[in-house]
Amino acid sequence: MNTTAHLLVGSAAFGSANSRPVALAALLGAFIPDISLYVLCGVSIFILGISPHVVFDELYFSDSWQTVFSIDNSFVLWGVLSAIALARKQPVFVVFTASALLHLLTDFTLHHDDARAHFWPITDWRFASPVSYWDSAHHAAWAAPLEGLVAFACGVLLWLRHAKPMVRVGVAMLVFVELLIIRQWLMFF
Repeated sequence: MNTTAHLLVGSAAFGSANSRPVALAALLGAFIPDISLYVLCGVSIFILGISPHVVFDELYFSDSWQTVFSIDNSFVLWGVLSAIALARKQPVFVVFTASALLHLLTDFTLHHDDARAHFWPITDWRFASPVSYWDSAHHAAWAAPLEGLVAFACGVLLWLRHAKPMVRVGVAMLVFVELLIIRQWLMFF
């Protein structure tokens, strides 16, 4: 899924209008599994001046980058963190880890060539899903619009859940960006 969809889905599933810490935990948990992607790509493109073509066609698939992605996308590591949160009865941390696990679950089912080693450090095995959220060679023509529909529905739920204007503006922006990204995927991939 696109990161914006993860943010909407995680917030809708685990966020709360009555608790700002819980809402932020849901949002951050949905984002953290993608943070290494943004850091690696951002540094490579904007600081090191590496061509986006090289970043996304070569570096992205390199062993070193895939190892980093395996760490922040590990069901094993996030599962351990979730178990600790549950054992310590820390609701904000439970929401944070649950939102991250939901992110991993959706990525597990929607990545083909760019699949992660979701069971690292136990194994480097990658499940190449027959469905991709972005690659039309793997059914993105129907998966991407379905993702957009789910993200839109989550956006509506969040809009109804939150009365604060700034939260609603943020939700509307996330929905808009998600739909724009899906349009780009479908046009170019």
